[in-house]
Amino acid sequence: MVRTLLIRGLLVGLVAGLLVFAVGKVVGEPQVDRAIAFETAMDQAKAQADMAKGMPGRQAEPELVSRKVQASFGLFTGVVVYSAAFGGLFALVFAFAYGRIGNLRPRAVSALLALGGFVALYLVPNLKYPANPPSVGEPETIGLRTGLYFSIMLISIVAMVLAAMAQRRLASRFDVWSATLLATAGYLIVITLADSMLPAINEVPDGFPAVLLWQFRMASLGMQAVMWATIGLLFGALTERAMESKFRLSAQGLVHPVVR
Repeated sequence: MVRTLLIRGLLVGLVAGLLVFAVGKVVGEPQVDRAIAFETAMDQAKAQADMAKGMPGRQAEPELVSRKVQASFGLFTGVVVYSAAFGGLFALVFAFAYGRIGNLRPRAVSALLALGGFVALYLVPNLKYPANPPSVGEPETIGLRTGLYFSIMLISIVAMVLAAMAQRRLASRFDVWSATLLATAGYLIVITLADSMLPAINEVPDGFPAVLLWQFRMASLGMQAVMWATIGLLFGALTERAMESKFRLSAQGLVHPVVR
């Protein structure tokens, strides 16, 4: 059964990748082009200032991959592989969680896992360290920024798992609604503490258009939302339909029921 779920997750991830590519191509790439144009203008202005002072201008670095390839094949390959990988991981988590988080149907379990994944893996880390377009951020701090981003992501994942475990324990003492609220409050407290302890990073250059920065981050948010929504809804629908078909065949005596 896990193998079937894994294959289904990979296929659903591929579908999600196609949709994410479409969103990224339409709303994301124009913002990247504008950011690159801003960066190019800054470099040219700096080179002219250096030449006016009699200083040699910095030689432009050779372009390893053309912008045209980056915006087409590169974007397509990146988002499809990324989405398929998350689809496979999602299927494995679903196989573990189904039947262990209450008497929920596959659609509900899949939707909850997708929502939790979106919040823990993307929304919370990006509230602290949001996505930035080209020309935002110093090259010397890439390692630091990457480490901090994955730190808050790891904290978010661990806190989400602990909150889910706490909700199950609290549900035996309180009603489900109260247990969920208490577990959610605990998660938010941990994230708030982590957010306050980790350093802030502000490397937006002077003159960078605020509207462009906002639009780029909204495009990033939209791409992630499309991926998680597609995986959660489509995987749940296909899995529930497949399970219902097996149980119908089992009731007719054609196959043995699935035993977890």
